[in-house]
Amino acid sequence: MTSFPEPLANGATPPPPSSFGAGPPSSFAPRTSWRRRMRIAGWVLAAMLAIFMALVAWLAITAPLSRSLKPIAPPSITLKSADGAVIARKGAIIDKPVTIAELPAHVPQAFMAIEDRRFYSHWGIDPRGIARALWRNTFSGTRQGGSTITQQLAKGVFLNSDRTAGRKLREALIALWLEAWLTKDQILERYLSNVYFGDNVYGLRAAAKHYFDRRPEKLTIPQAAMLAGLLKAPSRLAPTSNLSGARERAALVMQAMVEAGFITQMAKDELRPARLDVTETPEATSGTYFADWVLPEARDRAGAVYGAQDIVTTLDSRLQKQAEGAVRRAPLGKAQIAIVSMKPDGTVVAMVGGKRYKDSAFNRAVQAKRQPGSTFKLFVYLAAFRAGMTPEDMIDDTPIKEGEYRPSNHDGRYRGRITLRQAFAVSSNVAAVKLAQKVGIRNVIKVARDLGITSPIAENLSTALGTSEVTLLELTQAYAAVAAGAYPVEAHGLPPEERSWVASLMNRQKSFSDSELEMIRDLLSSAANRGTGTAAALHTSTFGKTGTTQDNRDALFVGYAGGLVTAVWVGNDDNTSLPGFAGGGVPARVWRDYMSRAINEPTPEVVMPENGSDIVNSVANVSIATEIGNISVGLGPDGINLGLDPTLPDIPDIPPATPAPRVVPTTPPQASQPPQ
Repeated sequence: MTSFPEPLANGATPPPPSSFGAGPPSSFAPRTSWRRRMRIAGWVLAAMLAIFMALVAWLAITAPLSRSLKPIAPPSITLKSADGAVIARKGAIIDKPVTIAELPAHVPQAFMAIEDRRFYSHWGIDPRGIARALWRNTFSGTRQGGSTITQQLAKGVFLNSDRTAGRKLREALIALWLEAWLTKDQILERYLSNVYFGDNVYGLRAAAKHYFDRRPEKLTIPQAAMLAGLLKAPSRLAPTSNLSGARERAALVMQAMVEAGFITQMAKDELRPARLDVTETPEATSGTYFADWVLPEARDRAGAVYGAQDIVTTLDSRLQKQAEGAVRRAPLGKAQIAIVSMKPDGTVVAMVGGKRYKDSAFNRAVQAKRQPGSTFKLFVYLAAFRAGMTPEDMIDDTPIKEGEYRPSNHDGRYRGRITLRQAFAVSSNVAAVKLAQKVGIRNVIKVARDLGITSPIAENLSTALGTSEVTLLELTQAYAAVAAGAYPVEAHGLPPEERSWVASLMNRQKSFSDSELEMIRDLLSSAANRGTGTAAALHTSTFGKTGTTQDNRDALFVGYAGGLVTAVWVGNDDNTSLPGFAGGGVPARVWRDYMSRAINEPTPEVVMPENGSDIVNSVANVSIATEIGNISVGLGPDGINLGLDPTLPDIPDIPPATPAPRVVPTTPPQASQPPQ
């Protein structure tokens, strides 16, 4: 039987038995809740403090805090090959420090406007600037740094240029340390006195003297803006080599000065671009063509880092020695030579810019622009394949009798109706021009641009025969794209830096279609093994193309085998004729001499004539042909030419030619005159 509680006197119902003890806590109950929370908070704070102290201790040990307040040591760079051999050591052009109080207000303002507008209000680290940089880097696709001037000073002068989290923490600690011990003016003075301005010049005083021949105390607003603009990419924007880029960047700096309130828009609009008055500072040469080429990028990557630095490059010292040896063994006479060798991804492993660096530091591999001759036909035939043609399609190898431009074949022979494969192998000029007419010269130029040719290209039919000048480095990049199966390939002498996902997405390579790649490689194989480039053929699969320009002014062979892409150029610096030289002669043999050793392929030895005229070169301007069945063998400027009776459908499947014999050392010829 269920019982119910008796009502209380006042009529209220008492609580059920299970609820007894509920209600407000007794005043005698222990008050542990807030004490426990305080104790936990204390433990957390103690742990955080311990971690912080450990972090500070680690940073204090690894960061050069004591050195950060001492005088700054001059910078120097040591370039090393990929295997650790020293390539070159280089000092820097420096001058006395500047004093902020002695500078016109607009000089430091130009640097603050573009680098750190809140310099005088933050405490070494600018959270607002970091957040702004993160936002723009993530959503605008542009790269912007969030470092303050103090952080840049800490990174450049007291740390190395790596991108690790540890280095960033040390950078922040040094920035705070500098802010605590130095005034803002002292920090800015150190920064301006040591930052890199391109052309191997460090510090504002040296830069003002170098670019404008004046003291920094006399710099105008446009001059100060130009110098401030250089800090983003000192070597690329150096006005001595890129005046338009430097002026464009200076205009951006002056607009930033307007936005920061340093000058008015009206005052900015009245300013004229700065004019250069360059003062050349003599400096010792660095020692090698490769070192001269890679040094500006090495300085840019290092920034204003002071003290001794070791920069590891992509150069392979073994391959470099092999390239230099091939040059010494080549019968060049008074001619000059250049070699570029890279991996299919653009990693440059060897470079020769001339016969002897001591006689001439002019780098013919990257500084000289020469006609590529028939090596340019790569782009003509690729354009044809993009238009739907195949190596089996026919083309008329007959004289051109219409229009103003009427080129002839180098050997004076015309083979009638032949396949594209045959035309490429024998390097028919008229066939290349007819192809360019058919597909459109603009499409040929488009292919060249896709494969990395950046030099100006004339929009006329003679371009199909390589009359527009390019550098040997550009040409090597283009052939590397075929070897890699993707384009463009960018030559680099330093290991690639880590890129953001945005940059990787924006600059990713494009791939050839399988059919295009198969067809162009088919043609390059035919030219190297059964056409004008047989003197370069190796035991391993060889792909390449010869090139000889008008009057034998330039002779080239560009190709790849065994995972290396190499280009060889031979010519005179004054662009005069080289009788007896052709792409299928000395360049092809030098190419094979170097490549056979580079990929460890043994070759027999034979002595070449000391005058440099082997049997191919001695008849370079004479057409000699003999009929062997249905196949005619001719000697022309691009070497041995195999022609076929027009009734035959194609070049038969002939195995690769017997490898050409190796060139043994000869007496080194005298150097030619330096380029004009």
